[in-house]
Amino acid sequence: MKKLKAMFNGLWCYRYLLWNLVSRDFKLKYRRSVLGVVWSVLNPLLMCLVYWAVFSSLMDMRGSGIDNFPVFLMCGQLLFNFFNEATSTSMSSVLGAASLLKKVYIPKYVFPLEKCCFAMVNCVFSFVALALVMVFTGSPIHITVFEALYPLVTLFFFSLGVGLFLAAATVFFRDIMHIWSVFITALLYFSAIFYDPTQMTFSIGGFNMQQIIKLNPMYWYITGFRRTLMWGIPLDINMFLVCGLCALISMLVGVQMFRKTQDRFVLHI
Repeated sequence: MKKLKAMFNGLWCYRYLLWNLVSRDFKLKYRRSVLGVVWSVLNPLLMCLVYWAVFSSLMDMRGSGIDNFPVFLMCGQLLFNFFNEATSTSMSSVLGAASLLKKVYIPKYVFPLEKCCFAMVNCVFSFVALALVMVFTGSPIHITVFEALYPLVTLFFFSLGVGLFLAAATVFFRDIMHIWSVFITALLYFSAIFYDPTQMTFSIGGFNMQQIIKLNPMYWYITGFRRTLMWGIPLDINMFLVCGLCALISMLVGVQMFRKTQDRFVLHI
């Protein structure tokens, strides 16, 4: 905990650098784009339409008992896309800043943190698309909507911890970038985005599929977000603890890995 506190205290001195890096990435992403930031809304809407057509109509994998499938689908899609973008861009953030790190001293953890912050900015803009889908489908607004911030915030720190770990490991083992792209694709189908895991009764290797899916932290973040936003169900103690503990463990492991290896980054980038 002391290491985490020291990290965030040091970050305050470089808050303007962090802001400028996020602003730079934002401008670069939408440079020469006619619609610009509107794509942050259109992209999840179009992807939701594609997923809805494939999994609800063509492949008939929606299953019974899922009310308001478009909102159910988009909630999972937006949170998973945030995790994917945050970790994937954090992974190569230190390597991408090699020329700068060789010239001046900058706390190296600023770069993975900036990528996670930028992914969160994109996610927040994408919530406009979620709001539009909720209005279009007549989804009710529950008082528990404010509790949806908890799984979202804890997911940010969970993603940051994973991003710090990946950023450090990738400096020494570039193959991780290829391995992670395969892993994140597999994770997509084990995060209960397109289906309700409570309806899955079959087993794999003697283990119930529901139990296997619950081993994935993304299941807890996505389910907690859906429960508070869609169904008006407050977070129970299990949901609260699992989301918080996963974020804490991820941060402790990520910071520890990053601090132990950062002094050797310049020799390998």
